[in-house]
Amino acid sequence: MASLQEKLSELLPAKGEEIKQLIQEYGNRVISEVTVKQAFGGARGVKMLICDTSLVEPNQGLLIRGTPVLDLVDKLPEEIFYLLLTGELPNADALKTLQKDLKNREKVPQYVWDVLDATASDIHPMTMFSALILIMQRDSVFAQKYREGIPKTAYWEPVLEDALTLIARLPALAAAIYRKRFDKGPRIDSKPELDWGANLAHMLGIADPRGEFADLMRLYMVLHSDHEGGNVSAHTCHCVASALSDPYYAVSAGLNGLAGPLHGLANQECLRFVLALKDKFGGVPTKEQLSDFAWETLKSGQVIPGYGHAVLRVTDPRFTALRNFGLKVCPDDDVFKIVDLLFNTIPEILKEHGKAADPYPNVDAGSGALLHHFGMKEFDFYTVLFGVSRSLGMLSQLILSRGLGEAIERPKSVSTSWVKEQVS
Repeated sequence: MASLQEKLSELLPAKGEEIKQLIQEYGNRVISEVTVKQAFGGARGVKMLICDTSLVEPNQGLLIRGTPVLDLVDKLPEEIFYLLLTGELPNADALKTLQKDLKNREKVPQYVWDVLDATASDIHPMTMFSALILIMQRDSVFAQKYREGIPKTAYWEPVLEDALTLIARLPALAAAIYRKRFDKGPRIDSKPELDWGANLAHMLGIADPRGEFADLMRLYMVLHSDHEGGNVSAHTCHCVASALSDPYYAVSAGLNGLAGPLHGLANQECLRFVLALKDKFGGVPTKEQLSDFAWETLKSGQVIPGYGHAVLRVTDPRFTALRNFGLKVCPDDDVFKIVDLLFNTIPEILKEHGKAADPYPNVDAGSGALLHHFGMKEFDFYTVLFGVSRSLGMLSQLILSRGLGEAIERPKSVSTSWVKEQVS
């Protein structure tokens, strides 16, 4: 089986030719239209981006390279990265080669640790994470090769080098931030024999006698890895990288978008809601109590966190995967039991209420409860874990974008007065 680099060398030219032919034959064909509401509403639903790594279907949920995410829950994050890039899962030899490559790149330079050590301990974990990635830009292979002069057709090769190095170091960076920011003790060294997700679990230092937290980290990294190209983190990364900014600049920018309350913080809000329910009822409420509370919440104009999705019209399969995990490892945990009770109660109430386009739970409805079960109760860190995972998708899209020679992103903007003139 070819290495990842060799595999991409085979795939990218053929894909590039396919795109070239599409543009030549159908370049003037209209594939979308924009309403005034969409123009003022963040371009929601406007078909204007290309993303081959994943797709969200309203009645299926997340598909990674055409495969439903529920069919991938037993895979390692490294396998998902390979799948995102090539459209194929690696065989045993290819996986071993990729894991060895990542192991060879995982040592974080001392100058990065010096910056972290000098950082005030009360700074937000996402600020630390984004800053440390940005600091590593010093060693960007793409930036160096671009300065030296390199053909456009070869841009993807040093971008892949940067991406692999960055992915290899992310677990150590995230774990070190967790331990410093929340006073968990000194950094924990990597274990060479562990896979990428298990190594993250190990370096975080969470007690894990049965290996269940490592299993959760593997699953969490798979489920959050990619979600089309239009979400804030992926789109920001793509936009910044389209200016030929290297992966360190681009991923740091994407993570800054992920840090926003409307993107990566949703799982925290969902968990706060669940914990508030637990406090209010002194434990797990009855279904009748929960129903009454839900109606009071809705009638007051508030929403039920974790329910509804901009695209989906079914239960998010990523929630299903997390719920299945919880039923297996912590069915008696009160926090998880409330999550499960919400799942069995809220959709019917929202249907009756009639104002929710999607009455079903999304991934954020369950992820925080599982982290909480294993003792990770520091909400501000949850988005860092999301960022470690989403970097797999951001970097996959970035590598392919450079390999296919995609142009700088520069949509045309118009003024409010222009819109008024057009509609009148």
